[in-house]
Amino acid sequence: MVPYRAMLDVPHEVVEHVSWLIYARRGELNTRWRRLGCFRQALLALVHLRKNETLAQIGAGFGVSTATAGRYVNETVDVLAEHAPSLLDALQGHDPNEFLILDGTLIPTDRVNADEPYYSMKHRRHGMNVQVLARPDGTPLWFSRALPGRTHDLTSARAHGVIQTCLSRQILVLADRAYRGAGATVRTPYYGRDLPEKYAQFNKDHARLRAPGERAFARLKQWLIFRKARCSTNRVGRTVAAVHAIEIAWHSR
Repeated sequence: MVPYRAMLDVPHEVVEHVSWLIYARRGELNTRWRRLGCFRQALLALVHLRKNETLAQIGAGFGVSTATAGRYVNETVDVLAEHAPSLLDALQGHDPNEFLILDGTLIPTDRVNADEPYYSMKHRRHGMNVQVLARPDGTPLWFSRALPGRTHDLTSARAHGVIQTCLSRQILVLADRAYRGAGATVRTPYYGRDLPEKYAQFNKDHARLRAPGERAFARLKQWLIFRKARCSTNRVGRTVAAVHAIEIAWHSR
């Protein structure tokens, strides 16, 4: 492979923030020497997440082996994932008068046809199901851990405790038809054709208020690692949490 110079569309301050987290982790582990410094390790991991270049490609670009590049990426992802908010942390201090948007998406993965639990009939591809709670403007508050792609959105939301938590806190949640029957605080559109005018208008208003929730996943999938994740399915959830932690640091500058 031939290395070349390229640009990464991530602020320098974000790379520094990640490098300081790596520095702290190295201090905890009492690491004496690494082939790459903290800043270069942070940059390597961000290139992988942002541009979805293979470990072999980024290893060649940074002058390390593929195995070392993989260890650096996994270590950085684990460090960042620890700083992602939990569901209770995300809802701490939330104004109960403000509604939230609940939605799910599929993170495509490399799987073989035999891996049936990871195959989503809805999307006609293999992947992992991830849920999000977002503010009315589309700002993501919390991303769930990843479940196999065949998991229904409502089942996934219940498994993560989203429905029960919002019910206990009396938080109004807007969601699409996949969440029908979720509970009293989860409002979904009316189902059926030739609906009465007031129901049809309700569905239009509901869709308009819910639409910004798509921005949460749009921001997530600007990180090309989620266009088709090559990592183990067990790592997808932690990678989502790591990117969320990066996004929080990025947009809080």
